[in-house]
Amino acid sequence: MKSSIHNRKYLLERRKELKNNATSAKATLWEHLQGSKLEGRKFRRQHNIENYIVDFYCASERLIIELDGAVHLDFAIQNYD
Repeated sequence: MKSSIHNRKYLLERRKELKNNATSAKATLWEHLQGSKLEGRKFRRQHNIENYIVDFYCASERLIIELDGAVHLDFAIQNYD
């Protein structure tokens, strides 16, 4: 049986932590995306694909939205990203 690449259980706690500690920019964007407010498109927040957790994901469009902060200015983080 082929395993899903989406929302793997071992990342559940990390996804919850990220949701509960969202930046103000992410919280504001979520207000505009949740409830299919963007032309009826459903977005999920803190969705994981394989081992990566993305900020926002729209499955119907296969679209990922990432809002990166200052932590991503670090060279090691940039290489990882």
